[in-house]
Amino acid sequence: MQKIKGVLPAMVTPFDRAGNIDIGAIRALVSFFKEQKVDGLYLTGSTGEGFLMSPEERQQVVEVIAEAANGELPFIVHAGAIGTKVTIELARHAERYGAAAVSSVPPFYWKFGPENIEKYYREIAESVEVPVIMYNIALAGVMDFSTIRRMAQIPNVQGIKYTAPTQFEMLELREQLGPDFVIYSGSDEMAMSGLGYGADGIIGTFYNILPDLYQDLYQASQRKDMDAMLDKQKIANQVILTCLKHEMIPTVKAMMRWVGIDGGYARSPFRQYTREEELQLMEEFRPIRDLPGADKVLFLSRDWEV
Repeated sequence: MQKIKGVLPAMVTPFDRAGNIDIGAIRALVSFFKEQKVDGLYLTGSTGEGFLMSPEERQQVVEVIAEAANGELPFIVHAGAIGTKVTIELARHAERYGAAAVSSVPPFYWKFGPENIEKYYREIAESVEVPVIMYNIALAGVMDFSTIRRMAQIPNVQGIKYTAPTQFEMLELREQLGPDFVIYSGSDEMAMSGLGYGADGIIGTFYNILPDLYQDLYQASQRKDMDAMLDKQKIANQVILTCLKHEMIPTVKAMMRWVGIDGGYARSPFRQYTREEELQLMEEFRPIRDLPGADKVLFLSRDWEV
């Protein structure tokens, strides 16, 4: 786990317009991330629309990415499901195909208590030899601090993806969980504070379209160059806040297409934009291109085309 630090895109899963997995686009996207020298990938999570796929489809995506990564790019597989049995099946499959670690949100929908959550993570951790990473996110129900500490004591639970606005808690997480427990900041708009408060790396949606910007931000954090970090975060946040006025996943995929990165289309019930809607959407992003330093960011400097 100590080797999987830095910038890890929560990789989108490309689907065609009919909602089928686009294998060619997946392979091309992995090649793009290799070129961008990201530090790893996080697969089939929220951004990857994992919960809109069957377990068999999630396994197919992992297999294609494992082949395309070819040992050159480490990947973490989100194996989470409501039921422990499905999660374990996905986790074991990910391990067989070379995942560096597996991750999961806590069980959701029913209001599971701390004892249920501990049982869930313990059974997953005992089912695989690769490290297990907790995933704290409001979409699946945020675990409180005492629960996180309890889960961190389970053998083989070695990290957490912490996606919450309470970034100051990373200071306490780092102090209480120790230097060997890996913490990933999952709030893209607060990557600067996450890294500043002790996160080992950042995992997020917008690294699909801004991998170069976030690499620069991460490198600035290693130099403790706060001014450079702030400059990068300001640009990123303008992109993020504009995107979040709309449905995030289909908008991110549209933005990727504008600059020739094939992230495919979002799966139903997410919407698909018409050409006219994309052109209108594009106009909302144009003012960001005039920000200082925007000309050095791949997404903002390339020609846009619908």
